[in-house]
Amino acid sequence: METYETYADLVAAEDVLLFVNAAITSTGQREFRSTADEQRMSLDFLHEYVRVNYRELYAATLALDINDHNAVEIIRRLLVSARETDEKQRRVEGRLIGARLAVLPPQRVYRLFGQLRRARVNNRRTRAIMRDWLAGRRDHGFDAVKYRSGFKTAVRHGHLPVTDELGDFLFAPRRRGHYEHELLDTYRRARYTHSALYELPFTVAEGFAAQHGIPRAVFLDRIEPRMTRYERLRNQESARAHRTEVEVDLAAMPLTRLASYVLSLDLSVRSERRAELTGALRAAARRVAGPYAGTWGRVAAVLDDSFSASGSAQKRRRPLAVALACHFLLAELADTYVPLWTSGRGDALLTYPYGPTPIGLRILDALDHSPARLVIVSDGWDNAPPGLAGEVLRVWRTRLDPSRRTSVVHLNPVYDAAGYDVRRLAPSVPTSGVRDAEDLPALVELAQFAEGRTGLAELRAYLDDRVKLFTGTEGTTA
Repeated sequence: METYETYADLVAAEDVLLFVNAAITSTGQREFRSTADEQRMSLDFLHEYVRVNYRELYAATLALDINDHNAVEIIRRLLVSARETDEKQRRVEGRLIGARLAVLPPQRVYRLFGQLRRARVNNRRTRAIMRDWLAGRRDHGFDAVKYRSGFKTAVRHGHLPVTDELGDFLFAPRRRGHYEHELLDTYRRARYTHSALYELPFTVAEGFAAQHGIPRAVFLDRIEPRMTRYERLRNQESARAHRTEVEVDLAAMPLTRLASYVLSLDLSVRSERRAELTGALRAAARRVAGPYAGTWGRVAAVLDDSFSASGSAQKRRRPLAVALACHFLLAELADTYVPLWTSGRGDALLTYPYGPTPIGLRILDALDHSPARLVIVSDGWDNAPPGLAGEVLRVWRTRLDPSRRTSVVHLNPVYDAAGYDVRRLAPSVPTSGVRDAEDLPALVELAQFAEGRTGLAELRAYLDDRVKLFTGTEGTTA
C-alpha cells in the first residue's frame, strides 16, 4: 500500500478531504450548534484556502457529490479568478463547469449568472459558458416565463441573441397584443383572465392567483395538473388544510426528500398512513440500492435521533431525515440488518429528535452482533457519557479487531463551523460528510481516504476517475 511521500502530500490530502466534507454538508445556514454567520465565515475561508492552494483539486470536486450551494460557489470563484490560471487549466475548468451546470436546478444557475453580473465578470469564457448552458435549455419561452428575472439578466449580461418576440416579452412586454409562443401569450392573458393562469407553471400561476384574489382551495384544485412532483409534495398538507387533495406518488420521490416529508408529519398521521409511508420509503431505498441490494452482508447501523438531530429553523430535522433515509437504504443493501437508534426506540417511522446522544453505548450494542459493516450516522457529539464512543472504537480497532474484520465508517450530516470539518468520533474511524442518503455508497468509498491509509496519489487518481465519468474526458488532477 502506498504511503505519503512528503509531509506536504499529507497536508494536501487532508486539506482537500476537509473541504469535500464541508462542501457536502454545509449550505451556509444555521445548524443546531452554530449560527448562519459562523457557517458562512467558516465555509468562505475553506473555499478561498483550497482554491488558492489546490486549484486543480478544487475544480475537480465539482465531479463529486457536493451540494448545489457549494457547487455554485466553486463555479463562481473559478470564473471570478480566471486570470490566475493558464489556458489549459481554464479548458479543464470549463468542461467541469459545463457538466455541473447541466445538472444544477435552473433557478440556481440563473442566480449564479446574476452574481456574475454584479461581480462584473463578463469575459469571453463566461459568456461562452452562459451561451452553451442556455442553448441546452429545451424551451426559452418557458424559462422566460418561469425564471423571468434570471433569464433577462443572463441575456443582457451575456449579450445573447434572442428572437424578436422573446426580446419584446423581456424588455417591452406591452408592445405586443399577441405572442405566437403559446406560453408567452398565456402569461399575457393571465393578467386579465382567471382561466389563463391555470395553464402557467405553478409558481408563476400562484402569483397571479394572489393578484386576482382566488381562494387557495380553488387554486390548488385547478392548478394540480400543472404541479411538479416536488410542488405536489410541498403543498399536500396545505391542500388538506384547505379541504382539497393533491395527489402525490410518494414512491417516486427521492429517498432523503421523502424522509424529510415523513418527519414533517405528526406522529398520529404517520401511524395512520404507516403502510403507505413505509412502502414508499422502501421503494425509494430499493431504487437507490439497485444492483447492490443485499450485497453488503451483515450490517449494523447506529442512528442518531437525539435532540440535536432536530437541526435548525432553516434545516428543520435535516440530520434526522438523513438518518432515517440511511436506515431504509442500509436495510436494502444488507443481507442481515440491525438498526440501533440512540434513543433506544425500535419504530423508525415514529422516530423524533429527543434526548442525549449515547453513541458509545449503541456502538457496543452494535458490535455485539459481529457485523461485517458498522455504519454510524450522527453529528458526532457523543455526550452520554462524553468520549465513550471514541474510546470504544479505539479499543475495538487496536486490540479486539486489528485485522479489520468489521468495517466501520462514520457519516456525519452536520458541518462543524468551529472545527472546519465534520466532527469525528475517533481518529481510527473514517468520517465523511453526508447530505443525502442516496450518496451513501459513494461516501463509504470516499471515507477510506479520511482514514489516513491512502495518499495524495490515490486521492488524485480517485478524483481523476470521477472527473472522467462526470465529463466524459481525460483526468485533470494529476
